[in-house]
Amino acid sequence: MRKLIVNQWVHTIILLALLGGSVMVRLHDYQWSRALRFLAFDSFNVMHPREPTKDVVVVDIDEMSMGREDIGQWPWPRNIVADMVDRLDAMGAKAIVFDMVFAEYDRTSPQAFLKNIPETQFSGELRTSLSAMKDHDVTLAESIGKAGNVVTGFVWSPNAQATRRDPVLSKPIMLSKDVVPLRDSVPQMQGVTTSIPELAQAAAGNGCFGVSTEIDGLIRQVPLLFGFNREGQGAELYPSLALEALRVAQDPRLLVKVRQLKPSEMGPFDPPLLMQVGKYEIPFDRDGKFFVYFSKARTKDYIPAWTILDGSADPASIKDKIVLIGTSAEGLKDIRSTPLDLFIPGVEVHMNVIEQVMTGKFLMRPALLSGVEIIFMAAIGLMIILLAPFLGAVVLATLTTVLIGGIGYASWHIFLHHGLLLDPVYPSLTILVLFVTAGLLAYIRTEIEKKQVRNAFSHYISPDFMKELTEDPDKLKLGGEVRDLTVMFTDIRGFTSISERLSPEALIQLMNDFLTPMSALVMENRGTIDKYMGDAMMAFWNAPLDDAAHAQHACETALKMNLALEPINARLRGEAEGRGDLPIVLSAGIGIHTGPASVGNMGSRQRFAYSALGDTVNLSSRLEGQTKSYGVTILVSEATTHQVRDMAFLELDLIRVKGKHEAVRVYTIYGDASVAKDTAFQSLKALHDQMIASYRACEFDAALGLIQQCRGMAGASMDKFYGIFSARIEDLKKHRPADGWDGVYEAQSK
Repeated sequence: MRKLIVNQWVHTIILLALLGGSVMVRLHDYQWSRALRFLAFDSFNVMHPREPTKDVVVVDIDEMSMGREDIGQWPWPRNIVADMVDRLDAMGAKAIVFDMVFAEYDRTSPQAFLKNIPETQFSGELRTSLSAMKDHDVTLAESIGKAGNVVTGFVWSPNAQATRRDPVLSKPIMLSKDVVPLRDSVPQMQGVTTSIPELAQAAAGNGCFGVSTEIDGLIRQVPLLFGFNREGQGAELYPSLALEALRVAQDPRLLVKVRQLKPSEMGPFDPPLLMQVGKYEIPFDRDGKFFVYFSKARTKDYIPAWTILDGSADPASIKDKIVLIGTSAEGLKDIRSTPLDLFIPGVEVHMNVIEQVMTGKFLMRPALLSGVEIIFMAAIGLMIILLAPFLGAVVLATLTTVLIGGIGYASWHIFLHHGLLLDPVYPSLTILVLFVTAGLLAYIRTEIEKKQVRNAFSHYISPDFMKELTEDPDKLKLGGEVRDLTVMFTDIRGFTSISERLSPEALIQLMNDFLTPMSALVMENRGTIDKYMGDAMMAFWNAPLDDAAHAQHACETALKMNLALEPINARLRGEAEGRGDLPIVLSAGIGIHTGPASVGNMGSRQRFAYSALGDTVNLSSRLEGQTKSYGVTILVSEATTHQVRDMAFLELDLIRVKGKHEAVRVYTIYGDASVAKDTAFQSLKALHDQMIASYRACEFDAALGLIQQCRGMAGASMDKFYGIFSARIEDLKKHRPADGWDGVYEAQSK
C-alpha cells in the first residue's frame, strides 16, 4: 500500500481520474455547476451594467394611480384604459404595449351591470339610457384599433388545463426551410391565458410575456419565441411581448423572419440563427432563449399612469418611444428578481430586452463556447498534472494563481468587449482542486519517503522489533536471551541450474521476485526475518515480541508461500514463451522446527544484528535441505506439530540429519484446518499411517500395497514422496536391514 501511495504513476492516475470526473460533471452540467456559472455572469453584469436608452418608457400603474378617487382600484374600467390608449396615441407613442392580460370581460360595463339587476327592480328611462351606452370592452377595442400600434399580451402555462383561448397571431413568423425544426426546440406552451377576442383581434400585435426563472429564482434568460400546438394544425411559433413591441413599433405589417446563418456570415462563436425584425437583427440559438443584459433599475423614471390620464405628463416623454404599460404595485404580484435587483417590476425585464435589441448589446453563450471551456479545462488540467512532479509547491501555487487569474480576466474581457459568456468558475475550481490534490499527494509522498529513511533499519530486522527499539533504545546493545522459537528456513529449488541460465541483472530481479512475497508472508503472520542468504531466507517467530501461537503462524506461512509463487511463475512462463526459451519455475523448500534458541543482538560492537542461534536453528536448516529427499516442499519437526492445532499433517519418516545423533520424526503439511477435518484426508491419513507402520515393521510388500492406495487418494502433491519411498522400500527388500532395525533413515546430505 505504501508503494502505491508514493508511486508517482499512481498519483498521476488519481489526478487524471479527478480531471476526467470534472469533465464528466461539466458535460452533464448539473444544477450546482450552472449555479456557479451564473454567479460569475451575474457578477459581470453587476460590475458593468448595460447603459440604458431613452427609447423605451414605462407607464406605471402604481400605488398612487390606484389610490386616486377619480380612477379607483385595479382593475380599472376598460373605458379608463381606452382613455389612456387614446392619450398615449395622441402624444405620439411608437407602440403601446400592455404587460398584462385582459382575460375577463369588464364587469363595470353598463350591459354587465344591467344583466345582474332584474327589470322589475330597475326599469324606465335609466335602464334605456344605460342600454344605449357603449360597452367598455368595445370602447377599448375601438381605441386599440384606432391607435393601430397596440400590443396585447398573453401568458403561458405548463398546464394544458389552463388553456383559455388560442393566441391571436396578427402576423406570422416566417421560417426558412432549414430552421423549421425550431418549432419544437423552443419552449413549448402547454396552456395559455389570452385577452378577450375583441381586444386581441383589434391589437396590432400579440406577444407572450411569460418568463422563466433559474433554480435560484433569478431571471437571466427569456424566450423570444414560444411553440404552441393548435388542435389539428400542429405546432406554431408565437413571439414574446418584447419581440412584438419591436415589430409593431416599426411597422405592424412587418414579418419576423428567421433563417440559418451561412458559414461565411458567422464568427467562431456566433449563434447559428438570425432573427430579422425590421431593421433589427437578433442572433440566437435553437432554444429560442435570450440572455438579458440588465441595466440598473429605473423605477424612478417610470411615468405614473395617473399623469397620463389627467394630462399632466410631458408629451415629450412619450413621443416616438415604445411605451410599456405595467405595474410596480406589490399587490398585483408582478415583482421579479434579476442579478442586479431582487425586487423590480416585471415590465422592466421586457424593457431591458427591447433596449438590448435596439442597441445591439447582446450577451451570447453558443454551444461551441461550452466545448471550448471543456477543452481548455482539460488541457490546463493535463499541464498541471504533467508539471506537478517537477515543480516545487511555491512555483506550482504561483502557476495555479496565474492560470486562475488569467481565466477570470479572459472571461471578463470577452464579456466586456464581445458580449460572450465564458464560465470562469468551474475551470478555475477544477484547476484549484487539481493543485490542492497534487500538493497533498506530494506532501504525503515526501513524508513517507522521510519515514522510509528514518526506518531504513527496519529493512534488516522485524518492524515489531524496530518499534520496540524506538520505545526503548536501551535494547540496542549486544546480548540476548533463550526462549522457545519456531524457526523457518526456505530457499529456491534448483537454484544453481537456474542461475546458470540468467545474467546477473536478471538473477537479482528473480531473487527479488522470490524473496519479496516470501518476506511479506512472514511479516503478515507476525514473523521476524533474520537474514537473507543468497537464495535462502531465515525467519523465526516468538521474538522479539511474544507470540503464543508461533508454531501455528509459521505453518500457516509455509502453506501460503508456494501459492504466492504461482503468479510469479505465470509471468516467468509468459516471458520465456515470448523469447522462445524454456520457462523458469520457482518453488520453495521449507524447513520448520520449534525449540529453545538464543535470540538477541549478536555480532561485534561495531556492527550487530538481531538474530537467533542454537540447535533449533541448525535443525530447521537441515530439514529445509531434506525436502528434496522426500519430494515435498515443507518438512516440519514433531516438536512443531505438537504445538499446532487443526492442521493436516502427514508423518513422513524418522531421520537422523547430518551433525545430529538423535533421530527426528518429520512431517509435511498437507493442508490447513479445513483439510484436516475433511473425511477424505482422514481416510488418507489412516492409510498413510498404516503404511509407515508397515514400513518400520519391515512389512515391505504390505507397505508397497498401501502406497498404491495412498497415491490414488493423495493427488499430485504427494506423488514424488510415494515414488521416492517406493524406491527406498524396493532397495530395502534387496538389502534387508538387520534385526532390531529402528526405521531411522540416515540423511546422506545436508
